[in-house]
Amino acid sequence: MIHAVTKVTGTNTRESKIASAASTEGLLRVDGVTVRFGGITALDKVSFSVAAGHIVGLIGPNGAGKTTLFNCLSRLYSFNEGSILFEGRSVVEHPPHGIAALGIGRTFQNLALFRTMTVRQNIMLGGHCRTSSGFFANALRLPQVGREEHALQDHADELIELLDMQSVAETRVMDLSFGTQKRVELARALASRPKLLLLDEPAGGLNHEEVGVLMEQLREVRDRLKLTMLLVEHHMNMVMRISDKVVALDFGRVIADGTPAEVQANEDVIRAYLGVES
Repeated sequence: MIHAVTKVTGTNTRESKIASAASTEGLLRVDGVTVRFGGITALDKVSFSVAAGHIVGLIGPNGAGKTTLFNCLSRLYSFNEGSILFEGRSVVEHPPHGIAALGIGRTFQNLALFRTMTVRQNIMLGGHCRTSSGFFANALRLPQVGREEHALQDHADELIELLDMQSVAETRVMDLSFGTQKRVELARALASRPKLLLLDEPAGGLNHEEVGVLMEQLREVRDRLKLTMLLVEHHMNMVMRISDKVVALDFGRVIADGTPAEVQANEDVIRAYLGVES
Protein backbone atom coordinates (compact mmCIF):
# COMPACT_ATOMS: atom_id res chain seq x y z
CA MET A 1 0.00 0.00 0.00
CA ILE A 2 2.84 2.39 0.83
CA HIS A 3 4.44 1.69 -2.54
CA ALA A 4 1.15 2.37 -4.32
CA VAL A 5 0.70 5.70 -2.56
CA THR A 6 4.27 6.69 -3.35
CA LYS A 7 3.79 5.86 -7.02
CA VAL A 8 0.60 7.90 -7.32
CA THR A 9 2.17 10.83 -5.48
CA GLY A 10 5.12 10.77 -7.86
CA THR A 11 2.81 10.75 -10.86
CA ASN A 12 0.79 13.64 -9.48
CA THR A 13 3.96 15.60 -8.81
CA ARG A 14 5.17 15.03 -12.36
CA GLU A 15 1.79 16.08 -13.81
CA SER A 16 1.77 19.15 -11.58
CA LYS A 17 5.19 20.16 -12.90
CA ILE A 18 3.98 19.74 -16.49
CA ALA A 19 0.85 21.79 -15.78
CA SER A 20 2.97 24.47 -14.08
CA ALA A 21 5.32 24.65 -17.07
CA ALA A 22 2.36 24.93 -19.44
CA SER A 23 0.85 27.77 -17.44
CA THR A 24 4.06 29.79 -17.29
CA GLU A 25 5.36 29.10 -20.82
CA GLY A 26 2.05 28.61 -22.64
CA LEU A 27 -0.08 25.60 -23.46
CA LEU A 28 1.73 25.47 -26.80
CA ARG A 29 5.29 26.61 -27.40
CA VAL A 30 6.91 26.70 -30.83
CA ASP A 31 10.65 27.31 -30.57
CA GLY A 32 12.95 27.84 -33.56
CA VAL A 33 11.01 25.55 -35.90
CA THR A 34 12.58 25.27 -39.36
CA VAL A 35 11.19 23.29 -42.28
CA ARG A 36 12.99 22.80 -45.59
CA PHE A 37 11.66 21.20 -48.75
CA GLY A 38 14.76 20.63 -50.84
CA GLY A 39 16.28 24.06 -51.35
CA ILE A 40 13.16 25.91 -50.17
CA THR A 41 12.86 27.05 -46.55
CA ALA A 42 9.15 27.02 -45.73
CA LEU A 43 9.61 27.94 -42.06
CA ASP A 44 12.68 29.77 -40.76
CA LYS A 45 13.26 29.59 -36.98
CA VAL A 46 9.61 30.26 -36.11
CA SER A 47 8.99 30.88 -32.40
CA PHE A 48 5.86 31.90 -30.47
CA SER A 49 3.65 30.65 -27.65
CA VAL A 50 -0.08 30.18 -27.11
CA ALA A 51 -1.42 30.74 -23.59
CA ALA A 52 -4.15 28.48 -22.23
CA GLY A 53 -7.63 29.85 -22.84
CA HIS A 54 -6.53 32.32 -25.52
CA ILE A 55 -7.51 32.64 -29.16
CA VAL A 56 -4.38 33.32 -31.20
CA GLY A 57 -4.58 34.42 -34.83
CA LEU A 58 -1.89 33.29 -37.27
CA ILE A 59 -1.79 35.55 -40.33
CA GLY A 60 0.37 36.15 -43.38
CA PRO A 61 0.20 36.41 -47.18
CA ASN A 62 -0.24 33.29 -49.29
CA GLY A 63 2.88 31.15 -49.06
CA ALA A 64 3.94 32.61 -45.72
CA GLY A 65 4.11 29.16 -44.10
CA LYS A 66 0.88 29.07 -42.10
CA THR A 67 -0.41 25.71 -43.36
CA THR A 68 3.09 24.22 -43.15
CA LEU A 69 3.17 25.18 -39.47
CA PHE A 70 -0.26 23.65 -38.89
CA ASN A 71 0.94 20.45 -40.53
CA CYS A 72 3.93 20.38 -38.18
CA LEU A 73 1.65 20.84 -35.17
CA SER A 74 -0.52 17.98 -36.45
CA ARG A 75 2.59 15.82 -37.09
CA LEU A 76 1.69 15.56 -40.78
CA TYR A 77 5.07 17.19 -41.53
CA SER A 78 8.39 16.73 -39.78
CA PHE A 79 10.57 19.75 -39.06
CA ASN A 80 14.33 19.98 -39.52
CA GLU A 81 15.17 22.11 -36.49
CA GLY A 82 13.55 23.43 -33.33
CA SER A 83 10.91 22.05 -31.01
CA ILE A 84 7.15 22.10 -30.47
CA LEU A 85 5.99 21.58 -26.89
CA PHE A 86 2.38 20.92 -25.92
CA GLU A 87 1.78 21.07 -22.17
CA GLY A 88 5.54 20.95 -21.77
CA ARG A 89 5.95 17.75 -23.80
CA SER A 90 7.41 17.41 -27.27
CA VAL A 91 4.84 16.53 -29.93
CA VAL A 92 7.44 14.44 -31.79
CA GLU A 93 7.14 11.86 -29.03
CA HIS A 94 3.70 11.03 -30.44
CA PRO A 95 2.79 9.55 -33.85
CA PRO A 96 0.45 11.49 -36.15
CA HIS A 97 -2.48 9.24 -35.27
CA GLY A 98 -1.94 9.99 -31.57
CA ILE A 99 -2.19 13.78 -31.80
CA ALA A 100 -5.97 13.89 -31.31
CA ALA A 101 -5.74 11.71 -28.20
CA LEU A 102 -2.96 14.01 -26.95
CA GLY A 103 -5.43 16.88 -26.90
CA ILE A 104 -4.93 18.67 -30.24
CA GLY A 105 -7.90 18.91 -32.61
CA ARG A 106 -8.03 20.41 -36.10
CA THR A 107 -10.36 21.58 -38.81
CA PHE A 108 -9.20 21.71 -42.42
CA GLN A 109 -9.34 24.33 -45.14
CA ASN A 110 -11.08 21.84 -47.45
CA LEU A 111 -14.03 19.99 -45.94
CA ALA A 112 -13.43 16.27 -45.44
CA LEU A 113 -16.77 15.13 -44.06
CA PHE A 114 -18.57 11.84 -44.76
CA ARG A 115 -21.20 13.27 -47.07
CA THR A 116 -23.70 10.40 -46.97
CA MET A 117 -23.67 10.21 -43.18
CA THR A 118 -25.79 12.38 -40.90
CA VAL A 119 -24.60 15.33 -38.86
CA ARG A 120 -24.74 13.30 -35.64
CA GLN A 121 -22.84 10.36 -37.18
CA ASN A 122 -20.08 12.63 -38.46
CA ILE A 123 -19.68 14.24 -35.05
CA MET A 124 -19.63 10.91 -33.23
CA LEU A 125 -16.81 9.72 -35.48
CA GLY A 126 -14.69 12.60 -34.20
CA GLY A 127 -14.85 11.21 -30.67
CA HIS A 128 -13.67 7.68 -31.44
CA CYS A 129 -10.05 8.60 -30.68
CA ARG A 130 -11.14 8.79 -27.03
CA THR A 131 -12.59 5.26 -26.92
CA SER A 132 -10.64 2.25 -25.71
CA SER A 133 -12.62 -0.69 -27.09
CA GLY A 134 -10.59 -2.83 -29.48
CA PHE A 135 -11.55 -4.88 -32.52
CA PHE A 136 -12.68 -7.97 -30.61
CA ALA A 137 -14.71 -5.96 -28.10
CA ASN A 138 -16.56 -4.29 -30.98
CA ALA A 139 -17.00 -7.56 -32.88
CA LEU A 140 -18.51 -9.22 -29.79
CA ARG A 141 -20.46 -6.09 -28.80
CA LEU A 142 -19.25 -6.26 -25.21
CA PRO A 143 -20.97 -4.00 -22.65
CA GLN A 144 -18.08 -1.54 -22.72
CA VAL A 145 -18.75 -0.84 -26.41
CA GLY A 146 -22.35 0.10 -25.73
CA ARG A 147 -21.36 2.43 -22.89
CA GLU A 148 -18.82 4.19 -25.07
CA GLU A 149 -21.31 4.59 -27.93
CA HIS A 150 -23.85 6.13 -25.58
CA ALA A 151 -21.20 8.52 -24.26
CA LEU A 152 -20.25 9.51 -27.82
CA GLN A 153 -23.87 10.18 -28.72
CA ASP A 154 -24.47 12.24 -25.57
CA HIS A 155 -21.40 14.37 -26.30
CA ALA A 156 -22.44 14.76 -29.94
CA ASP A 157 -25.87 15.98 -28.81
CA GLU A 158 -24.20 18.56 -26.53
CA LEU A 159 -22.14 19.88 -29.45
CA ILE A 160 -25.17 19.92 -31.75
CA GLU A 161 -26.95 22.10 -29.18
CA LEU A 162 -23.90 24.30 -28.66
CA LEU A 163 -23.59 25.01 -32.39
CA ASP A 164 -27.36 25.29 -32.94
CA MET A 165 -27.77 22.31 -35.27
CA GLN A 166 -30.67 20.49 -33.59
CA SER A 167 -32.90 20.86 -36.65
CA VAL A 168 -30.39 19.12 -38.96
CA ALA A 169 -28.97 16.49 -36.59
CA GLU A 170 -30.38 13.61 -38.67
CA THR A 171 -29.76 15.25 -42.05
CA ARG A 172 -27.12 13.92 -44.43
CA VAL A 173 -24.17 16.27 -44.72
CA MET A 174 -24.48 16.36 -48.52
CA ASP A 175 -27.92 17.98 -48.15
CA LEU A 176 -26.65 20.90 -46.03
CA SER A 177 -25.48 24.35 -47.00
CA PHE A 178 -21.74 25.01 -47.08
CA GLY A 179 -21.92 27.18 -43.95
CA THR A 180 -23.67 24.44 -41.98
CA GLN A 181 -21.15 21.87 -43.19
CA LYS A 182 -18.44 24.11 -41.74
CA ARG A 183 -20.19 23.93 -38.38
CA VAL A 184 -20.37 20.13 -38.63
CA GLU A 185 -16.63 19.98 -39.19
CA LEU A 186 -16.06 22.24 -36.18
CA ALA A 187 -18.28 20.00 -34.04
CA ARG A 188 -16.47 16.88 -35.24
CA ALA A 189 -13.13 18.39 -34.20
CA LEU A 190 -14.60 19.30 -30.81
CA ALA A 191 -15.87 15.73 -30.34
CA SER A 192 -12.31 14.60 -29.62
CA ARG A 193 -12.39 16.86 -26.51
CA PRO A 194 -9.27 18.84 -27.48
CA LYS A 195 -7.44 21.26 -25.22
CA LEU A 196 -6.03 23.05 -28.28
CA LEU A 197 -8.07 23.49 -31.46
CA LEU A 198 -6.33 24.35 -34.74
CA LEU A 199 -8.71 26.20 -37.06
CA ASP A 200 -7.63 26.34 -40.70
CA GLU A 201 -9.56 29.15 -42.41
CA PRO A 202 -12.93 28.50 -40.70
CA ALA A 203 -14.44 31.59 -42.38
CA GLY A 204 -13.39 30.55 -45.90
CA GLY A 205 -16.39 30.59 -48.25
CA LEU A 206 -18.77 32.16 -45.70
CA ASN A 207 -20.75 35.33 -46.30
CA HIS A 208 -20.64 38.39 -44.04
CA GLU A 209 -23.55 37.28 -41.87
CA GLU A 210 -22.16 33.76 -41.47
CA VAL A 211 -18.76 35.15 -40.43
CA GLY A 212 -20.46 37.17 -37.69
CA VAL A 213 -22.26 34.07 -36.42
CA LEU A 214 -19.01 32.09 -36.53
CA MET A 215 -17.19 34.65 -34.37
CA GLU A 216 -19.89 34.47 -31.70
CA GLN A 217 -19.87 30.66 -31.80
CA LEU A 218 -16.09 30.46 -31.45
CA ARG A 219 -16.16 32.76 -28.44
CA GLU A 220 -18.93 30.67 -26.86
CA VAL A 221 -17.08 27.41 -27.59
CA ARG A 222 -13.89 28.81 -26.05
CA ASP A 223 -15.69 29.99 -22.92
CA ARG A 224 -17.96 26.98 -22.36
CA LEU A 225 -15.41 24.29 -23.15
CA LYS A 226 -12.40 26.13 -21.63
CA LEU A 227 -10.64 25.71 -24.95
CA THR A 228 -7.52 27.25 -26.51
CA MET A 229 -7.54 28.09 -30.22
CA LEU A 230 -4.92 28.76 -32.88
CA LEU A 231 -6.57 30.30 -35.92
CA VAL A 232 -5.31 30.63 -39.51
CA GLU A 233 -7.56 33.02 -41.38
CA HIS A 234 -7.43 35.51 -44.27
CA HIS A 235 -10.50 37.37 -43.01
CA MET A 236 -8.56 40.11 -41.22
CA ASN A 237 -11.55 41.79 -39.60
CA MET A 238 -12.49 38.52 -37.94
CA VAL A 239 -8.95 37.78 -36.78
CA MET A 240 -8.46 41.21 -35.25
CA ARG A 241 -11.84 41.17 -33.49
CA ILE A 242 -11.68 37.67 -32.04
CA SER A 243 -7.99 37.15 -31.20
CA ASP A 244 -6.28 37.80 -27.88
CA LYS A 245 -2.95 37.73 -29.71
CA VAL A 246 -1.82 37.73 -33.35
CA VAL A 247 1.31 36.20 -34.88
CA ALA A 248 2.23 37.34 -38.41
CA LEU A 249 4.37 35.28 -40.80
CA ASP A 250 6.04 36.33 -44.04
CA PHE A 251 8.31 34.11 -46.15
CA GLY A 252 8.39 31.58 -43.30
CA ARG A 253 9.52 34.04 -40.63
CA VAL A 254 7.71 35.68 -37.71
CA ILE A 255 7.54 39.41 -38.45
CA ALA A 256 5.16 40.43 -35.65
CA ASP A 257 3.83 38.95 -32.40
CA GLY A 258 1.52 40.94 -30.13
CA THR A 259 -1.98 42.26 -29.57
CA PRO A 260 -4.21 42.84 -32.60
CA ALA A 261 -3.64 46.60 -32.33
CA GLU A 262 0.14 46.18 -32.16
CA VAL A 263 0.23 43.86 -35.16
CA GLN A 264 -2.06 46.08 -37.24
CA ALA A 265 0.32 49.00 -36.69
CA ASN A 266 3.49 47.01 -37.37
CA GLU A 267 5.43 48.37 -40.37
CA ASP A 268 6.59 44.92 -41.49
CA VAL A 269 3.02 43.62 -41.50
CA ILE A 270 1.80 46.61 -43.51
CA ARG A 271 4.65 46.13 -45.98
CA ALA A 272 3.94 42.36 -46.31
CA TYR A 273 0.27 42.90 -47.09
CA LEU A 274 0.36 46.15 -49.04
CA GLY A 275 3.86 46.09 -50.49
CA VAL A 276 4.45 49.71 -49.46
CA GLU A 277 6.16 51.61 -46.68
CA SER A 278 3.85 52.56 -43.82
